[in-house]
Amino acid sequence: MFFTTIAVILRIFSNPVANMFEKKVSSDGSSLYTSLYSYIFMGLCCIPFAFQYDWASLPAAFWQNALIAGFLCSVGRACMIKALQLGELSVLGPINSYKSVVGLIIGIILLAEIPSIYGLLGIFLIIWGSWFIFDTTNEGFSWKLFTRKDINLRIAALICTGIEAVILKKVILLSNVTMSFMTWAWTGALFTFLIVLLSRRKFVPIKSFQIHQYLIICAGLAVMQLSTNYVFQNMKVGYALALFQLSTIVNLVFGIKFFAEKEFGKKLIGTLIMTVGSVIIILCP
Repeated sequence: MFFTTIAVILRIFSNPVANMFEKKVSSDGSSLYTSLYSYIFMGLCCIPFAFQYDWASLPAAFWQNALIAGFLCSVGRACMIKALQLGELSVLGPINSYKSVVGLIIGIILLAEIPSIYGLLGIFLIIWGSWFIFDTTNEGFSWKLFTRKDINLRIAALICTGIEAVILKKVILLSNVTMSFMTWAWTGALFTFLIVLLSRRKFVPIKSFQIHQYLIICAGLAVMQLSTNYVFQNMKVGYALALFQLSTIVNLVFGIKFFAEKEFGKKLIGTLIMTVGSVIIILCP
């Protein structure tokens, strides 16, 4: 339980750090190339460690699920980075709370993970807390909010990554945390490259002043994914995704501090309600 808690904490902080620098880098370039370069760098770093494992012994189901997870993740990340390029970090971050609902539903269908009444209450509070944050937008918490391109892209991202999370757990169960991370990086690079080709995007090279930013992005994503894999290995997907929503608090602080985003008070109320929901899930599994 101790190591699972440490992994959850690492996941909560690493994802917002990666998101913040993805927003910075993509604001001066292409969201697709931002995702592609990150995957390629992580994939190359994995190669020296890959020889330690017996890949030939893995069942066909592993490769099938790994490819599906890689496709969903690459599409999801492309949508998310584009959303960050267009919108506010402190508004888009809370939308991720709905991933717990997606993960919970898919987890019930594919993994037979049935939540308790406390789990459902915690998820309800997470969603309710996000209402306060959405109410700070010009559209308010209304159907009009969902006509915004950044909101729609973020929703598409959470649906893709929510389903991917459940499939990823199957990949982990068929292998281990490290092997699943390697295939995540490789398949992410493959499918993002195919998306770049199909979209016929103009080549956007990495600028010299962006190198350190990409290194931070890759480090954040690596910690995020490895900790995610470890948590999925030791916890139900629906609960894990709900706990990850605590990263909303970090997103809120980053958005206010580094991007001068406003309405801190109302957003803070929303994040506190979401935190209560997460605590209920922790204490009442």
